[in-house]
Amino acid sequence: MKKMKLTGINQITLRVNDIRAAEEFYVGILGLKVEFRAGANISYLRVNSDMIVLVKAETPGVPEARDIRVDHFGFRLPSDVEVDEAADHFYSQGVHLVTRPAQRREGRAFFVMDPDGNLIEFYSMKSRGLDASGTDIDSRSPDKLASQARKKLTAGNGGTKPRRSRK
Repeated sequence: MKKMKLTGINQITLRVNDIRAAEEFYVGILGLKVEFRAGANISYLRVNSDMIVLVKAETPGVPEARDIRVDHFGFRLPSDVEVDEAADHFYSQGVHLVTRPAQRREGRAFFVMDPDGNLIEFYSMKSRGLDASGTDIDSRSPDKLASQARKKLTAGNGGTKPRRSRK
């Protein structure tokens, strides 16, 4: 079989507990645009040529139930400086940062969670691959980062669902 020549990601579909809370995060904080809504249970959000589709989950999800959520997805930013600026923006909006910006093999990155516990990476890409010194590279996997953050957040809230959106 010939190798496919993929050119990008068309859409990412997320199961969410509350469409409006998810829209508030993706539209209100990230700045995506609502393309259209298909009734009360589906919302299509666009950023340039890419789309995130929010679908009302049939059963409520909890951050610990990783089997019904996307592992993580990432948004690329043009530079390390813009990665740091994005982290500052999230912090100022009251969004929990799972990690602060750190150098990774591919570039600078940090992670946040949306209101339903979906892990999102924001990163810059180095044009030459592994050209970082390696001394301060965070090599933990996204799943490990999310697991540690969820445990910490749940413990701090007496076992209730942690708040991750605007305060």
